[in-house]
Amino acid sequence: GRGKAKKAASRTAEREQRRMHVPVMEVEPQEDPPIVVLVHGPPGVGKSTLIQALVKHYTNQTLGDVRGPVTIVAGKRRRLTFVECPQDMHAMLDAAKYADLVLLLIDAAFGFEMETFEFLNLLQVHGFPRVMGVLTHLDGFRNDDKLKKVKKTLKHRFWTEIYQGAKLFYLSGMRHGKYLKREVLNLGRFISVMKFRPLTWRTAHGYLVADRLEDVTPPERVEADATCDREVALYGFLRG
Repeated sequence: GRGKAKKAASRTAEREQRRMHVPVMEVEPQEDPPIVVLVHGPPGVGKSTLIQALVKHYTNQTLGDVRGPVTIVAGKRRRLTFVECPQDMHAMLDAAKYADLVLLLIDAAFGFEMETFEFLNLLQVHGFPRVMGVLTHLDGFRNDDKLKKVKKTLKHRFWTEIYQGAKLFYLSGMRHGKYLKREVLNLGRFISVMKFRPLTWRTAHGYLVADRLEDVTPPERVEADATCDREVALYGFLRG
């Protein structure tokens, strides 16, 4: 009777109201830009070898020469871009501005070098991103006591420069020109779960890390004059 019709009408009205109030979800997935992992260290310390080992760990692909940034997928919501830091002062200055995580490679046989301290100073000026130390060339020590002593000394020096308790990884040696799988696995896992906080310096300065460039100059113009001005397109993520 009337009661039933009233109930049905109010249910319909309620359904209409609910439909009007349901917030429309944005379908476009917001994908975060890859995390820039900068590998810094003096020449011959094993930067390229470490990048190759980490790429192998995450993707199971063998990377040849490291020529520029290498971007890989490290998880459902995480991509990493590995960049080998050049020794040039200007490049180091740029790198200090865009690195999210710095892997500071230290040759255990030599200790901290001047470039390392210079680079740490640059990092401090630009908001100081996350820094992790990686000690390499530990296989050069035949004596265990000497090795322990060196590890302890370098760890305390590292803590003095960064902060007490800063993470330091040890790459004990190489087998067939590669770092040991277990040690790379530990380092890789640590990078995968690491949390990053937004740096005030960066949020105030927008920047683009170009990981690809293309010459888009019309070919006929280049044929007519090989020294003409070129048009170049840069690709990358806008951050900050």
